[in-house]
Amino acid sequence: MISDVVIIGCGPAGLQAGIHSSRKKADTVIVGKMQNSALFGAHIENYFGVSGKADGAEMLKSGLDKALSFGCRHIDQNVTGAVTDGNGFKITVESGESIDCRSVVIATGISRRKLDIPGEKEFFGKGVSYCAECDCNFYKGLRVAIIGNESQAAVSADLMTKYASEVYWIGEDISTERYLLDKAAGAGVKIIAGTPNEIRGGTRVESLLLRGGPEIGVDGIFIELGGRSSSDLAMDLGVMPEADDSIKINNNCETSVEGVFACGDITGGPWQLAKAVGEGAVAGLGAAGRAKDMK
Repeated sequence: MISDVVIIGCGPAGLQAGIHSSRKKADTVIVGKMQNSALFGAHIENYFGVSGKADGAEMLKSGLDKALSFGCRHIDQNVTGAVTDGNGFKITVESGESIDCRSVVIATGISRRKLDIPGEKEFFGKGVSYCAECDCNFYKGLRVAIIGNESQAAVSADLMTKYASEVYWIGEDISTERYLLDKAAGAGVKIIAGTPNEIRGGTRVESLLLRGGPEIGVDGIFIELGGRSSSDLAMDLGVMPEADDSIKINNNCETSVEGVFACGDITGGPWQLAKAVGEGAVAGLGAAGRAKDMK
């Protein structure tokens, strides 16, 4: 697939970027799952034009419908890879399909979601990690568990088969594309349906206890919830995140890499709907303008 602009993220920032980009007559694709947005399960009462409490899920649906009405396309999948390709970029989604584009907007929101189970906090840095790509080298020849239901877990599980002696993928309701599921299984990942209940160990992680199920002996646990994290995707595109995983932008929502824009919670606080929408508008216009200038 070929497009002018790819927007990664289907929250308020990404949707507003899609609206403005497509209205500027740029061929625009939004990639992401609406339910992954923090707004999806929230209610809003501090936003301009909203009377009383507005339902976040309804606002997102309305925003997507508006973007689609201007010609924007939507792929209801997570992004699994992003690389520079000449003067443009190649974005890969869960199905294995890739999109060639001239501009990219990162609007994925805040990453590194936690499980909030016993042992997670205590063993962080002692066997518990939120980034397999960052820490894979520390687990050569060891046993690891990947926890998550979506594409980030699938990609991480496949990656860890190149380092670990055993890789378990634990998910309560795995919902990733069949392509990624088959790839992980083909690489030797042991896929277990279950819910993590407790992380156990002494000075380091020694096992993972599943709710109502077995206790699995492991040396490392990677908590990889949702799609690929914003910081991972940014680094794939050559953008170095800040220490807190945020992405630095200028007044035009441009990152340090030409053609890569960012907006919303990923650029830092305040984490408010008004800021996300405002930055989305700026990023969408900038990305569309850059793409049209390249034609």
